[in-house]
Amino acid sequence: MAAPAMPPPDDLRRAVDAVLPDARRDLEALVRIPSIWADPAHAEDTRRSADAVATLAREAGAADVSILAAAGGAPAVVAHWPAQSDDPARPAPTVMLYAHHDVQPTGGDDLWTTPPFEPHERDGRLHGRGAADDKAGVMTHLATLRAFGGRPPVGVTLFVEGEEESGSPTLPALLAEHRDALAADVIVIADAANPAVDVPALTTSLRGLTNVVVEVSMLERAVHSGMLGGPAGDALTALCRLLATLHDDKGEVAVAGLVAGSASNSDTAPDVEEETFRGDAGLLDDVELIGTGTITERLTRKPAIAVLGIDAPAVDGSANVLLPRARAMISVRLAPGDVTADAFAALREHLTHHVPWGAHLEVTLAASGEPFALEPTGSVYDLARAALSAAFEHTAIEVGMGGTVPFIAEFARTFPGATVLVTGVGDPASRWHGVDESLHLGMFARCVLAETMLLRSLAEHGQS
Repeated sequence: MAAPAMPPPDDLRRAVDAVLPDARRDLEALVRIPSIWADPAHAEDTRRSADAVATLAREAGAADVSILAAAGGAPAVVAHWPAQSDDPARPAPTVMLYAHHDVQPTGGDDLWTTPPFEPHERDGRLHGRGAADDKAGVMTHLATLRAFGGRPPVGVTLFVEGEEESGSPTLPALLAEHRDALAADVIVIADAANPAVDVPALTTSLRGLTNVVVEVSMLERAVHSGMLGGPAGDALTALCRLLATLHDDKGEVAVAGLVAGSASNSDTAPDVEEETFRGDAGLLDDVELIGTGTITERLTRKPAIAVLGIDAPAVDGSANVLLPRARAMISVRLAPGDVTADAFAALREHLTHHVPWGAHLEVTLAASGEPFALEPTGSVYDLARAALSAAFEHTAIEVGMGGTVPFIAEFARTFPGATVLVTGVGDPASRWHGVDESLHLGMFARCVLAETMLLRSLAEHGQS
């Protein structure tokens, strides 16, 4: 079924316009809560954030609201709006609206133009940690429910997770324990990005993630670099040589066995212009791009490897000694079609083969998330494209995303009959996970309008 991209109904546009001021106020209030679940010092802040979201859900007309957590997990908010239907024989579908209320660490408060947990508007963008990722997703859902006066035309389950930025480690247990309360016909995940503030997208593929800790050992203890250096090597130099084998001279990943994917038939996104990418990434003048192929291929269809951290003495205060041990965190982004277990085995084999000078090597898996891909076919996708295209006044496209959202695959496994829609509340300038994260407020308004149109269309289609 192909749904035409008709202009947004006047009543929905008016309703959305009416709720946006309060939605922005509440978004700013959420941003002020430093809900960094990954930092134990902010565990109470994360619980406070869950309480705030639960209060907003009650005020938006939820019939019931719960704060749930698996053992050792972060607090998640689950709220229900029962389906409204004039014909019991043709009930309206149930839609899960997902977002997360936890945020990344700031990366250094002093690096921000304005304090990260004090929202500030500049040039039409709301700056603050979590303003885009993903408290904008939370407020997109709540603003949509407010636009319907707390009585959406479909059944709605709001699920706001609290540990997505930590890899959702207890999500499988939470889904297993509360499967019936979370079951839905359609799942809308507001945790991706649009290619531009005026170009809407449905994300149809995401790369996976395999993070490993590599430790190289050379000596029993630190020794004098002058008295023994030369015949005796040091662990940090050995580690640097090992890390250098991960890429070839062009910057291509040099680990055999990692999958390089091909373009999905559904991927309609044009390639990214190099100048645009350089600006979005903040590349310095004359710094070359690494790898080969189009920028889109390198971002979404090929593996990427980065060294995220090294345990080593700081330059200031370093001594003339040979280091006995050195560690690094290596992050591998996996192309759709790869499997985390296979990728870990391939990386471990590469490191074992290339470790220099007989150094002892230990490779430990630190985190993983499976890649994900889907074919956006069927009536629900048609309705979503139509709603996005109408709200943005630009044809919706399907895109792959270079990031990793492990829980999407978990949702697909737990609810195999549900249609999963991954929508965007950020854009390339949002600087997710980075300094000066921001949300384009005009795009936020269009996202809310698109979601209201989608829920109404799903209700009409579900009862037709």
